[in-house]
Amino acid sequence: MAIKRALISVSDKTGIVEFASELAKLGVEIISTGGTQSLLKNSGVPVIGISEVTGFPEIMDGRVKTLHPAVHSGLLAVRDNEEHQASMKELGLDYIDLVVVNLYPFAETIAKPDVTYEDAIENIDIGGPTMLRSAAKNHAFVTVVVDASDYAQVLEEVRAAGDTTLDTRKKLAAKVFRHTGSYDALISDYLSRQVGEIYPERYTVTYEKVQELRYGENPHQKAAFYRKPNAAADNITTAEQLHGKELSYNNINDANTALQIVKEFSEPAVVAVKHMNPCGVGIGASVLEAYQKAYAADPTSIFGGIVAANREIDEATAQLLHEIFLEIIIAPGFSSEALEILAKKKNIRLLKVSGLDQAATRTAQPVVTTVEGGMLVQDSDAYQLTEADLKVVTERQPTEAELKQLLFAWKVVKHVKSNAIVLAADDMTVGVGAGQMNRVGAAKIAIEQAGDKAKGAVLSSDAFFPMGDTLELAAKAGVTAVIQPGGSIKDEESIRVANEHGIAMVMTGVRHFKH
Repeated sequence: MAIKRALISVSDKTGIVEFASELAKLGVEIISTGGTQSLLKNSGVPVIGISEVTGFPEIMDGRVKTLHPAVHSGLLAVRDNEEHQASMKELGLDYIDLVVVNLYPFAETIAKPDVTYEDAIENIDIGGPTMLRSAAKNHAFVTVVVDASDYAQVLEEVRAAGDTTLDTRKKLAAKVFRHTGSYDALISDYLSRQVGEIYPERYTVTYEKVQELRYGENPHQKAAFYRKPNAAADNITTAEQLHGKELSYNNINDANTALQIVKEFSEPAVVAVKHMNPCGVGIGASVLEAYQKAYAADPTSIFGGIVAANREIDEATAQLLHEIFLEIIIAPGFSSEALEILAKKKNIRLLKVSGLDQAATRTAQPVVTTVEGGMLVQDSDAYQLTEADLKVVTERQPTEAELKQLLFAWKVVKHVKSNAIVLAADDMTVGVGAGQMNRVGAAKIAIEQAGDKAKGAVLSSDAFFPMGDTLELAAKAGVTAVIQPGGSIKDEESIRVANEHGIAMVMTGVRHFKH
């Protein structure tokens, strides 16, 4: 068989004139519609309008033009089926051998901040997906192209043999169904959100590939990195890499954790992360001061870690960052002097993430976690505690200075793996206990790490104390104030212990488990 007729109708016209021109030189008859037809005609490419094929005008502002038996019979007819051949001959219909279609820009439309519902609906393509699906179903005989990056291969094969190979047609058909599936997922998500269906009976998500990764968590695991279409600017999926080698699977996970923590703060803040847990967090009057505190929090663990800042990295901060081995530095920008200093190490990744220096209200977004055979979906933990939410449950009220540290520690412990305990003092973490099977174990780790810095520090717990033993440890270490959710049947025991040692304790009524 040979490709003799092609139907071309594209929204993204990248490379289409050159592609169609080459097809025409190979003797392929080209059918087209609307804006694509005008472009090809004005570019000197011989083209036949769709109405000449269907015998019916384009109507309803172009909503109805290709939805016609003359089109879909030409796409769906099984070429070696005698009955199909007879029907085509009897009705005077011709086969269509090649379909080149990409769809109305629905994702780009709904990404506009001022998009109206009516505009979104108008950008739902009907005829395009229908043609793509018809052609892809009949890929035994029809070549279907949805991606401009495939034009070159199709031309190469048509020049060589007059047609594409069956293997190529299978691959192109699979790509089409991935494309239309993703397109429909975006539409269903948009419409579901419009009517408040947050967790519908069928949950379909779509992501686009950013890159294939060298490996996953370990070298024997394959991996790739995907992003959600129209993702916000202030996250790892939209980061601009300014320097360094390719990101790894673990790098991306750690970088995401660092970003989520640093976005908790409006004041200058720096976060150091190792293995998806913060090892040091500091805030200050400048990014330099914030980094000095984050480093001092745990000078050992920061080695080989990821650092995120919510302010531009300046020359002075870059000098200090350059002194130690770091995998990644993330910031909303780097001064030219800082970039020159840091780029002296060829492997360090420098990531620019827009918007980190702009205080924004955190909104809950769906978070998907896979389990074998299924997945869990929940809202992201976007809860933001205010001083007004706190309930003092002890005889002693926290001082103003303690209250500031308690709120700081609470923002950090929210992002530490459970069971989690964080000690803080002087606008920095001084001890972090993460991922323990019991809360008192997490407290022991945090207190041991803090050492003498525990004296006068505050303690934050991601969940309630099941008994008073954690408070006993805290009191012995010199902790003066505690923040915790409350809600244990033994809250009174913890309150009693706190009162006995003169510790001020506040409850939030909200826990922050992170598994």
